[in-house]
Amino acid sequence: MTDLQIKGLVKAYGPEAAVLDGLDLTVPGGALAAVLGPSGCGKTTMLRIVAGFLRPDAGSVAVGGRVLSGPGAHIAPERRRVGIVPQEGALFPHLSVARNVAYGLSGVDRTARRARVEKMLELVGLAGYGERMPHELSGGQQQRIALARALAPEPQLVLLDEPFNALDSALRAGVRDDVRAALRATGATAVLVTHDQQEALSTADLVAVVRDGRIAQCGTPEDVYHRPADPWVAGFVGDAVLVSGTADAAGAATAATALGRVPLAAAPAGPREGLVLLRPEQLRLTDAAPGETCGTVTDVRFYGHDAMATVTVEGLDAPVDVRVPGPVPVRPGGRTGIQVTGEATWHPAVVSPRACG
Repeated sequence: MTDLQIKGLVKAYGPEAAVLDGLDLTVPGGALAAVLGPSGCGKTTMLRIVAGFLRPDAGSVAVGGRVLSGPGAHIAPERRRVGIVPQEGALFPHLSVARNVAYGLSGVDRTARRARVEKMLELVGLAGYGERMPHELSGGQQQRIALARALAPEPQLVLLDEPFNALDSALRAGVRDDVRAALRATGATAVLVTHDQQEALSTADLVAVVRDGRIAQCGTPEDVYHRPADPWVAGFVGDAVLVSGTADAAGAATAATALGRVPLAAAPAGPREGLVLLRPEQLRLTDAAPGETCGTVTDVRFYGHDAMATVTVEGLDAPVDVRVPGPVPVRPGGRTGIQVTGEATWHPAVVSPRACG
């Protein structure tokens, strides 16, 4: 297993077009890291630098202690032992599946090459597909063949550039699970670039959120979701309920908000005025009883496995979303009570919730 270390990466496409601005990222050996961020934040540029297709203006990239890019050093892409799974597979249309998988196995004798191809096809669940042509495969099968091709030369690092984008939602989850299982079976370190928050949270061991060419936060999916570094990260990695609050006396892990008094994960150490972060699943719809926090339902969105109710509450500038694990008990226009469950995250700066989405 080999780790990936990116230090101080800088890349600009002109005097006023800085894309990466001192990006740092460490991925432990054998881990799958998802690099998540909005369009234009620099995640694809980072991937291209790690692959060797671009030279950075500053900073370094090393895998297993071997410097691939840095001051006075730039190893060619084909010598980096880095496998790449591009969008939509990008298989060679004139080559069979077996020849596609074997493409990177130069210098390997025919018997060993055939055995390696068979092993890779079995690993991705497509044993016996070697004689087929790419156009005879489904989109999901093509992506798995692309992964087999990337893994065949036994790379130290595998880069996946939004490989599930072209798949429909029903197919995407299954292919994603197959890819993750294959990567873990080989022990390869991997980096998945995506703009899909749910994909990053459900697939990766680590999630790195990129903002303006830097890592805004890197941690386990649970840490990034439940303990976001700031309101922007909170709103980017999932649905967020952000309300202004006033922390109680020093040392107390509670805050007063328009939703009532809310328990905090930790007592605030700074100013008492700030922002309280909750997730929609931490809110419950209740009977609109006197003395409780109440609001009016303005919208209901049904997703099958759950539903989201939007509720306006007096004292809040913006409505709040409440995730309901079943039929919503009230319809738009109805009155409802709201109850907070669990602990909230506190952010000391007072930021308008509307600016954090």
